[in-house]
Amino acid sequence: MNDLFGEVFKPYMPAIQLGQRLFLLFFIVFWVALVFWTWRDAQRRGAMPWFWATVALLFNVAGWAIYMVVRPPESREDARERELEIRAREAELTRANPVCPACFKPVDPDFLICPSCMKKLKKECTSCGKPLKLDWAVCPYCKTKQ
Repeated sequence: MNDLFGEVFKPYMPAIQLGQRLFLLFFIVFWVALVFWTWRDAQRRGAMPWFWATVALLFNVAGWAIYMVVRPPESREDARERELEIRAREAELTRANPVCPACFKPVDPDFLICPSCMKKLKKECTSCGKPLKLDWAVCPYCKTKQ
């Protein structure tokens, strides 16, 4: 029976051996690429790149799958960009709606004192009565020295 099997596939043996070698080459390239990708991704996310590359090298797809489960959800650049965007929005909101420097409650731009904590926010012009910043020496509205 074994001779019959060998005789049937004997003309195809070079093609079968080529297929086996190509499959082995593909497997090695895939393995190296998986280790490299894991190392690069872990590096971008700040997740011990050498450790995870070693895990992917030793356990191949299983190690890569474990890394995919436990890896940080976002890269360091994405986290930094998100933090900067949050700070920019907070600064924009602060500029649009001023707050009291003492109690951090919202105040109107023309308030002289904070209605919550009574902190002096601005001074009143002696001539025209408009609200002025505390360090201004002259009223920009009526040119009166303070």
